[in-house]
Amino acid sequence: MSTQFTLESYLVTPSQLNLALQKNVHSKLSTAPRVIPLCASWFLPNDGRDGYKTFLEQRIPHARFFDLDAVKDTHSPYPHMLPDPKVFAEAMQHMGIRREDSVVVYDTKELGIFSAPRVGWTLKVFGHENVHVLNNFKKWVEEGYQTESGEGREPYPTEYPVPELDESKVIAFEEVREIAKDMKKEGAEEVQILDARSKGRWEGKDPEPREGLSSGHIPYSISMPISDLLDAKDKTLLPADKLQAVFKSKGVDPTKPIINSCGTGVTAAVIDAALTEAGYPTQQRRLYDGSWTEWAQRVKPGEGLIRKAEDQGINRGS
Repeated sequence: MSTQFTLESYLVTPSQLNLALQKNVHSKLSTAPRVIPLCASWFLPNDGRDGYKTFLEQRIPHARFFDLDAVKDTHSPYPHMLPDPKVFAEAMQHMGIRREDSVVVYDTKELGIFSAPRVGWTLKVFGHENVHVLNNFKKWVEEGYQTESGEGREPYPTEYPVPELDESKVIAFEEVREIAKDMKKEGAEEVQILDARSKGRWEGKDPEPREGLSSGHIPYSISMPISDLLDAKDKTLLPADKLQAVFKSKGVDPTKPIINSCGTGVTAAVIDAALTEAGYPTQQRRLYDGSWTEWAQRVKPGEGLIRKAEDQGINRGS
C-alpha cells in the first residue's frame, strides 16, 4: 500500500508533483485525500488561443479543468469577479474535487506562469487549505513527465460544502478609489498598489486588450509586470532571493499594506504568489478583483484617477 505524500510549499516543482501523484491513489472507492492536478489555462481575449483546447491537447494525467471565464460572478459586467460561494462549491463538485484534496494548479506550457496563481488564490480565498501552484507545466513537459490528451473520463462528482469567502483578501473599487484619492496626503495610510500589466499598458502607451478601454494606471501605483517575476527562458517564477531583489528595486515595503492589481484580477495573483515565495507577510495583502477593467470604466473623467507616464514624465509611482 502506498504512503500518503504531502506537498509542503505553495510552489511545487514537476518532480515533487510527479512523486506525489505516484504515491496517491486515484480511486472512486478511496476516501483518502488525493493530489489533483488542476489546469487553469487561460489566454487574454486578443490572444486568439483557447485555454480548454490546450487542456485537451496536452495535460497532466487525471487533471481537471478550471474555466476562469465560467467560474465567476456571471452577473457582473467585469470579466473575472469572484463567484458566489455556492457557484464555487458547485464547480468543485463538478470537477470531482473534495475539500480535503491537495490541489496543484498549473498553467499552459506556452505561458509558463500566468493564470494558475489566480485559480490557486481563488481556492485559498474560499478556504481550501491544500492548494499549490506548479512551477511549471512547461518544465513538466520538457522534463519528460507523463501527459495525456483528448476528452478523457468525466470526473466522478463529489460533495463539496459551500464555503465562506475570506473578505480580508479582497478589496473593492470604492475602497481603492478612496485610497488613491488620499495617497500622499498628510496622515494617509501608506498603501502600495502593485500593477501586473505590461509597462506599456501601465504607462498608457500601449492599448488594452479589451477594445475601447483606456490604458494608464491608478495614481501612485507601482508597475510590476509579471515578466519581471519570471525566468525569461523557463517562464517559472523566480527563486525567492531574486524575487526579493525585484521587490526591493521597486521600493516595495513588506511592513506596509499591499494591493495587487492587473487587467481583470488574473495576473494580480502572480504578484501575490511571488510575494509569498519572497517571504512577504500575507497579512495586509489584498487583491483588487475588478482591477484595471473596472477602474477605467468607473472612475469619472474629472477625478484625475487615470494617469499616464507622459503626464509627469515618470517611470514608477505617479
